Amino acid sequence: MKIYLTVVLRTKEAYRDQVKKTLQEMVRLTRLEPAAELYNLHQGIEDPNVFTFYEIWKDQAGLDAHNAQPYIKDFGPKYGVFLQEEPKLIKTVLI
Repeated sequence: MKIYLTVVLRTKEAYRDQVKKTLQEMVRLTRLEPAAELYNLHQGIEDPNVFTFYEIWKDQAGLDAHNAQPYIKDFGPKYGVFLQEEPKLIKTVLI
């Protein structure tokens, strides 16, 4: 079953460019993963400190493998202090 995931991050303004660069590198690496069917990053228009990932995964096992990647696991410990709040994750299925 495909997994559809939306992740919303809100950065502190002073760190926006640094976080953006890191997120863009995450996109590049994630798109190489075989289970990633879609992995797009968006930046807010009204609030440029908001970044949203829209993701489609082949299955839960593929998403689990993604979450085990070092560049995903290391994001929170390295960049969590640059965020205004905890990321919001919304995991859904297509109905």
